[in-house]
Amino acid sequence: MRGFGELESVIMHMVWDRGTPVTVRELFDELSQERSIAYTTVMSTMDNLHRKGWLDRAKEGKAYLYTPTASREEYSARLMREALAVGGDTEAVLSHFVAEIGDPESEVLRSVVRRLAARRPE
Repeated sequence: MRGFGELESVIMHMVWDRGTPVTVRELFDELSQERSIAYTTVMSTMDNLHRKGWLDRAKEGKAYLYTPTASREEYSARLMREALAVGGDTEAVLSHFVAEIGDPESEVLRSVVRRLAARRPE
């Protein structure tokens, strides 16, 4: 898995932010207020995201309604998992990661590790 392209990322964040099914037209109307973009560009990008498995779609009249297949957090976790898989020495990668995050994130990480450790049967 690799990260989204620039427009794919913008579209996915718009879909996640809405939290409800969305049409190409709705996203195009919103995007076209911020940038010069063709309807067909938005449509083909959303179709690509559908083919890649990131968006589900259901026909409603002549249009498709799109919904995400994974949450923003699940997507981020997949990127992190891939980074660990291709990063070489997992302990070194995690050490660098922990050294670079701030205290609030570090505390959240410790809390998650404690909670997961408590759930695992011995």
